[in-house]
Amino acid sequence: MRPGTLQLPALPPLSVYVHLPWCLRKCPYCDFNSHEWRVDGAARELPADTARAYLAALRADLEAALPLIWGRSVHSIFIGGGTPSLFAPEQIAELISDLRARLPLEPGCEITLEANPGTFERERFKGFRSAGVTRLSIGVQSFDDAKLKALGRVHSAEQALAAIAEAAQVFDTFNIDLMYALPGQTLAELEQELKTALDFKPPHLSVYHLTIEPNTRFATAPPRQLPDADLASEMLDLISACTGDADMERYEVSAYARAGHRCAHNLNYWQFGDYLGIGAGAHSKLSFPHRVLRQVRWREPAAYMSKVGEGAAVSNENEVARAELPFEFMLNALRLREGVSFQSFLERTGLPPSSIAKALAEARAKGLLEADPARIAATPRGFDFLNDVQALFLAD
Repeated sequence: MRPGTLQLPALPPLSVYVHLPWCLRKCPYCDFNSHEWRVDGAARELPADTARAYLAALRADLEAALPLIWGRSVHSIFIGGGTPSLFAPEQIAELISDLRARLPLEPGCEITLEANPGTFERERFKGFRSAGVTRLSIGVQSFDDAKLKALGRVHSAEQALAAIAEAAQVFDTFNIDLMYALPGQTLAELEQELKTALDFKPPHLSVYHLTIEPNTRFATAPPRQLPDADLASEMLDLISACTGDADMERYEVSAYARAGHRCAHNLNYWQFGDYLGIGAGAHSKLSFPHRVLRQVRWREPAAYMSKVGEGAAVSNENEVARAELPFEFMLNALRLREGVSFQSFLERTGLPPSSIAKALAEARAKGLLEADPARIAATPRGFDFLNDVQALFLAD
């Protein structure tokens, strides 16, 4: 609660992110903090004793962080990875019980779990639902076995179809993750991928452009026959058309949802809400009346568990500089198709209108932002050149 340079009239909603870092195989495009679980060089299921030790570390991490969020209720929880579905349903139940025992959850709190078809076993999703998970996000990426192999995925198209069918029976709301602009992919192939996904009538669909990120295997050995920019643009148009025909609204750059099924947790990120991150490599953004704080936990799982035992789970921490807040806010908020209210910017950053007046005027003059003075939202042209719009808000 020490003094800072801001004046926030109210604190934003609070979410909790829990990172479960292990996976069966590190995908060549993945730049997330995920770690293959291997014994004698081969991929193996996560042992129960490792899961227990990690859950104990999460409890200790959370308890140490509680003074930062005293008196605040939690409106969403996201359990990500890695591959969280490597943990058994009873272990996920223990985790959710630990969170409920230490945090005041709002009524109807959304609890999302990421799951991969490669770890799918019949009845496993039902176990996650019984554990308290309210929303499942399934990392399908493709329904084409050749494309899955090129992406380094451990599951097959058959497993993906079975996983979605099971999720649709068990969960009222779930998400399918797909990727496009894959090596050698054609428009016809993408159309078939979308048809397959949309035939399940998913409440939510996330469709991501395959990008080559630094520090990944694809960065050092890029795949061949990646679609060029023109074809990728046509693919995005196709995605918009197919989802629109299926009564799904594009409410964020990569997110499409039916009415009432937008992801509350991700919306809180994009609206510059707060989140407490626990687990290896987890990030936090926490607001106080006079400052905004960012934290990062130790990335490597063994180091994280060791540091938690020493009461030092946080590897680095910094207060967001006043001059950096406009860009940080716009980096998130402008991803939303509807944008955000101007009042929201004032409340979430504690900054005066003058702090972004010049950038707003320039963006509106270029036709990149809507002219509505009460709202900050990209025009259709601005949505296509979002990086250029966001860059206008960088500190001088």
